[in-house]
Amino acid sequence: MVKSLYEEDILLWVEQTVKQLKARDFASLDLEHLIEEVEALGVSQKRELLSRLIVLMEHLLKRLYVDLAYDHNGWERTIRTQRTELDILLSQVPSLKSLWDENFLEAWRRALVNVRGEYKAVSFPKEWPYGRDWQTILKTDFWE
Repeated sequence: MVKSLYEEDILLWVEQTVKQLKARDFASLDLEHLIEEVEALGVSQKRELLSRLIVLMEHLLKRLYVDLAYDHNGWERTIRTQRTELDILLSQVPSLKSLWDENFLEAWRRALVNVRGEYKAVSFPKEWPYGRDWQTILKTDFWE
């Protein structure tokens, strides 16, 4: 069975597809794979939002509730990095803001499970005690 260009070399397939689109050569497009890739792009953006939010929430929880002062700097560095990346993501894909609330709840749940497993002796809150909108999460240093 002969492999398609998509299966053999996806980068070359992308380059060819872009050329076809620019040339308005719609008849030659591999529509099945093009649709698949466009759908995957949307899924990827949503996944990045959730993934970065989980990391951010884990480190916020550690910074706020784990009494290990020598780790604070590292946690704050990760918090700054994730906030920057989330800010960039939300600037480039503003429609993700409409998914913030549901992703926040999922990220909170997962982050809480992760940090409770890592720090069994620490008492973490059952619910996030601060504002949860994206502006507050990305801008507030809750420990100050």
